[in-house]
Amino acid sequence: MLSFTHKHNEDLPVKPPKNSPIFSNFKYQGNDQVYKDYVLKSDEFYTPILQGCYPDPAITRKGDDYYMVCSSFAMFPGVPIFHSKDLVNWTDLGGVLNNVSEFNPHDTGISAGVYAPGITYNPHNDTFYMIVTAFSNGLGNIIVKTKDPKKGWGSPIKLDFGGIDPSIFFDDNGKGYIVHNDAPDPGKELYNGHRVIKIWEYDLENDAVIPGSDKIIVDGGTDINKKPIWIEAPHLYKKDGSYYLMCAEGGTGGWHSEVIFKSDNPKGPFIPAPNNPILTQRYFGRDRKNKVDWAGHADLVEGPNGKYYGVFLAVRPNEKHRVNTGRETFILPVDWSGEFPVFENGLVPLEPKLKMPEGVENMTGKNGFFPNGNFTFSDDFTSEKLNNRWIGLRGPREHFASITKKGLEIEPFNTNIKEVKPTSTLFLRQQHNSFSFETVMEYKPKSEKDLAGVVALQNENSNYVFGVTKKDNDFYIVLQRNEKMDRTSNASSKVIASTKIDLKSSVKLKIEANGDDYQFSYSLKEEDFINLGGTVSGDILSTDVAGGFTGCLLGLYATSTNDAYPE
Repeated sequence: MLSFTHKHNEDLPVKPPKNSPIFSNFKYQGNDQVYKDYVLKSDEFYTPILQGCYPDPAITRKGDDYYMVCSSFAMFPGVPIFHSKDLVNWTDLGGVLNNVSEFNPHDTGISAGVYAPGITYNPHNDTFYMIVTAFSNGLGNIIVKTKDPKKGWGSPIKLDFGGIDPSIFFDDNGKGYIVHNDAPDPGKELYNGHRVIKIWEYDLENDAVIPGSDKIIVDGGTDINKKPIWIEAPHLYKKDGSYYLMCAEGGTGGWHSEVIFKSDNPKGPFIPAPNNPILTQRYFGRDRKNKVDWAGHADLVEGPNGKYYGVFLAVRPNEKHRVNTGRETFILPVDWSGEFPVFENGLVPLEPKLKMPEGVENMTGKNGFFPNGNFTFSDDFTSEKLNNRWIGLRGPREHFASITKKGLEIEPFNTNIKEVKPTSTLFLRQQHNSFSFETVMEYKPKSEKDLAGVVALQNENSNYVFGVTKKDNDFYIVLQRNEKMDRTSNASSKVIASTKIDLKSSVKLKIEANGDDYQFSYSLKEEDFINLGGTVSGDILSTDVAGGFTGCLLGLYATSTNDAYPE
């Protein structure tokens, strides 16, 4: 057996006597109509560049190397990181926070953990800095460093300030500053959503903010008289001797936008641009074709040939305006020929494809580069190392997953998918509104408490479980819907359908979606797939229905505490 190495974790659920499913012949296939309607020409690429739940992007550059990080919440490893030479073709490097003894989101809801990272290269000491807010283990705001992001990162350093969404900036003279979102001073909050942007001087020798150096540089937003909400995600830049502060404003939903300020000093005063916002999708009709919405939370970088680009989050709702793929990472060219930067075509309905930087060849999905558009991802689980797109939730995948000669073995924890604990589930992000997700599973449950199969999960309270269990001496396939109707009610679980099966060897399991319509099917003995439970709604797999900040995750799952009993 090729087992993954991992560090001991005292919070790891107890494994029962081994009765583990083996998964093989996995295939995920995207089938979105937009990519059929917008076929790429040789000089074009698709945006989003990271499909699925990769929100809150931040980006930096060293020479010809670009590094981009995103939020990961309670997914593990924390803070996914990607590398590119050209802003089109990206390589998945895994996660920055991959040591569970230092970052352990074992007891956090799926939308906690870590979010809104910043990444900055400091040429004065040839060091990369990743800074983020961690909502687990009392970490708060932390920073990690490396000379080479491809070789891993140092241990988290706790920083002594509150608030969220920090980013770090290094001036031409090497001096460091941190900017972040925070609440107004006590007693000065004027309305719900009133927030401020603060700046601190940063001590590079001791990796700490300098006490007493903090200052509020934006109060409320671009115009506090209009009561702007949720000024956040600040990034500081310097160009032609002036300092620019770019922030998100309006909240992460339908009023989301990006705004920019300018000053002669990193500590302000910062004056808003007269043409704010410089990026938003909030002004357009609800039913527009190929709708992209919620655009904001951006970062800028100078791209190839001196052209600026901005990465940002946005969503692609399905036909019922539900957001199952979550907040994704998009990119646009930025015109900074004038005083202020403007996202090119960022104030008109966003298009699904862009012109590539001059001289770049589109290699997405080839030679190890991350795919986009409609693509197929197959995995026979024979590689010594799992693909980085497979992730755990609240803990490392290595604690329950191992590769054997027959396929991927998942040892069941005594936790189930509805608990705010690590579960023995290997996840992929849903990356298309229409897709299929299928695998072969070899498994013989010993009791009704044993179940293994597949899941579609928005969070611990909103998910579908589709798997094999046992009742008396018979084997069954069950489809369970778990949902929480509001914040005050308890989660409800319902077995939508179940059927007795003649389980002599393996079973094929499939999840398919066509927009908001999801179907769960199984196949025995090479027969055609049989649907169980009809067509069910993807409502509970949508961010705007289930709440939180993540997208739908699709998983290979095993548990020894099953409660989806056949009927």
